[in-house]
Amino acid sequence: MKKLKALIIIITGLALSSCFKDLDTVPLDPNLVTSGTVFNDETSYKKFLAKLYAGFAVSGQEGPSGQADISGIDEGFGQYLRGYWYHQELSTDEALIGWNDQTIYDFHDQDWTPSDGFIFAFYSRVFYQIPLVNEFLRETTDEKLDGRGVSGTLRQEIADYRAEARFIRALSYWHALDIFRNVPFVTEADKVGSFFPVQTNANDLFKYIEAELLDIESKIKAPRTNEYGRADRGAVWMLLAKLYLNAEVYTGQKKYTECLAACEKILNAGYTLEPKYANLFLADNHLSKEIIFPVTFDGLNTRTWGGMTFIIRAGIGGAINPLESGVSSGWGGSRCTKQLVEKFPADLTGIVTDFNPGKNYPKVYIPGSFQAIPFNGSDTKNALTSSKSNKIYEGYRYFAAANTEFVVLRNPSSTLGGKLGDNEGDGKLETNGANIKVSEPGLYYIKVDLNNNTYAIEKQTWSVVGDATAGGWNNDTPLTWNAELGYLTAKVDLNAGAIKFRANNDWAINLGDTGADGILEAGGDNIMITKSGGYEIRLDLENPDYTYQLRLTSFDQRGIFGTKGQKLDIDTREDIAVFTNGYAVLKFKNITSDGRTGSNVDFPDTDFPMFRLADAYLMAAEAILRGASGASKAKAVEYVNAVRTRAFTGTAGNVTESELTLDFILDERARELYWECHRRTDLVRFNKFTTGDYLWAWKGGVSQGQPVDPKYNVYPIPSADISANPNLKQNPGY
Repeated sequence: MKKLKALIIIITGLALSSCFKDLDTVPLDPNLVTSGTVFNDETSYKKFLAKLYAGFAVSGQEGPSGQADISGIDEGFGQYLRGYWYHQELSTDEALIGWNDQTIYDFHDQDWTPSDGFIFAFYSRVFYQIPLVNEFLRETTDEKLDGRGVSGTLRQEIADYRAEARFIRALSYWHALDIFRNVPFVTEADKVGSFFPVQTNANDLFKYIEAELLDIESKIKAPRTNEYGRADRGAVWMLLAKLYLNAEVYTGQKKYTECLAACEKILNAGYTLEPKYANLFLADNHLSKEIIFPVTFDGLNTRTWGGMTFIIRAGIGGAINPLESGVSSGWGGSRCTKQLVEKFPADLTGIVTDFNPGKNYPKVYIPGSFQAIPFNGSDTKNALTSSKSNKIYEGYRYFAAANTEFVVLRNPSSTLGGKLGDNEGDGKLETNGANIKVSEPGLYYIKVDLNNNTYAIEKQTWSVVGDATAGGWNNDTPLTWNAELGYLTAKVDLNAGAIKFRANNDWAINLGDTGADGILEAGGDNIMITKSGGYEIRLDLENPDYTYQLRLTSFDQRGIFGTKGQKLDIDTREDIAVFTNGYAVLKFKNITSDGRTGSNVDFPDTDFPMFRLADAYLMAAEAILRGASGASKAKAVEYVNAVRTRAFTGTAGNVTESELTLDFILDERARELYWECHRRTDLVRFNKFTTGDYLWAWKGGVSQGQPVDPKYNVYPIPSADISANPNLKQNPGY
């Protein structure tokens, strides 16, 4: 249940600012609310906590705008998640935007400056969150609670709130570390009042965040026991894993063993992968047991022009129907580069076994009323074959209509001279005999023996059976005639195991594949299925050799793109401004898993999955590949394949140890986590963000991409803060 969402709009009128000289002063005007009076209401503790969480989702007290938290900054692009998304996605191969807003193009061009307004807006949100947490912690010390007479159950609840508040602060400080590195540093230990915060460095800030998380690990609620939307121990472990995975970037020290340990705690904590990938990004994704820590949204109670409103609506335009994503209209802004699209295979169907064309066996021909031109003897595809060249011919024909008629010809002829028919209907062939009649439609086995001028015809049904099927060896999965293809077909889910084909649900007539050469033999060996997934089975019984296809229909389900009216390539600079250049990303929707539209078509109900289980699997695998002790590469393969099995709805996409490399991990993270604010951090960690090792369209401001100055691996401290605080020094290169 989204209980916390209803609380984040309650804490209106509570003014908190580090510029106040003494926040404990009781005002002369009894209508004013300060931290010295607000906690006289015991429900205010949870309301204040809700405000801390709300800082990630909304930017003011009214929504979607009004009574802004920070004056002078647009509440749309100044919202926390939207700003974070700009920094983590627009600067990478996963996203670009067509708007000509201020310096927005500088993100994808990777040529931003310290005076950039978007950078200042996000920096300001981070350093709004942190003092807010500091103030909550100051007001919930044992001394303050004793003074207010707080005890019992509320006292314990406040202890839980404090642990969560510290997590929120650690998360914001991690964002500051990852994006800005050397930032001003304040905690609740700093006295309230006007002062210039000191500047920390990456090493010290890393140690602080780590120490905070380790301290609250045992104090915060156990995994999956807190209200939805609130942090628990799983969220703490995820943030620790993130911190450790990137430790070498931040501090030069490898912490991959520690990363793996944190990930394994998550993997054993009761979270489960959402069975259907797309459901993670819908309006009822709060039901998922995969999401570890979300930023929650609600179309009625958390309205914002940032957050999921921006992510969903900015990615819709052109011929793409916004109603299919559950919103009233699109904003025609965000798309992806072709490099992201190309990470998903273009050919989504793999042929496991192809048809064998067979040999040039002797034939007789069976023209009849079932042909487009009735009794066209020159249509040589209607033939029976003698695979042993012994004058015994056989094959299958599907007759769609009742009372179908045919004859037998030794040689194709349009005149039907010398036709063989059956005057008595007794199975004996006579020259110029009567047409052979089949009373019922269906698939028929036909055998002609010219040694004694006899024939046999039998209606048959065919099926697939085996332990690779859901029914096992005793329950048949029927094959049906596909008139367009001219084969028997079935679409089934198969597991690793074996199958065979059989007629009439009986073993008297069965086909297997001895030699695994694609040719079926009567009573042949089992056909082995090595990868589970969805398959289309095609059985060709037209002529011996009988052959089959197993077409793998399992494919990577994660590439959720809008292509209608869209062009993949963005050729010119001017094309960036045209939404129809570049594929749209339709991953997030304001639609529930059962197809209902969210509560509001302007503001989505969809939550943003800041941390989720699949990321833990991939982080664990990467940590192992980077040298973490305590696990083998086989375990890394297991972790990656857990994610890919969900993506492919089976093991069709599973990889082997030889295929699993760090570059594969980087691409897999893009396939699994695109548009979820991980990409810039990942590319920096792999040394591909600014270098020439990996280029994407319009990186560095040119169509084919180019390397840029490595200073752009870190964003600058905004000029406004550098000017205001003499303790701050700008990041190198800016």
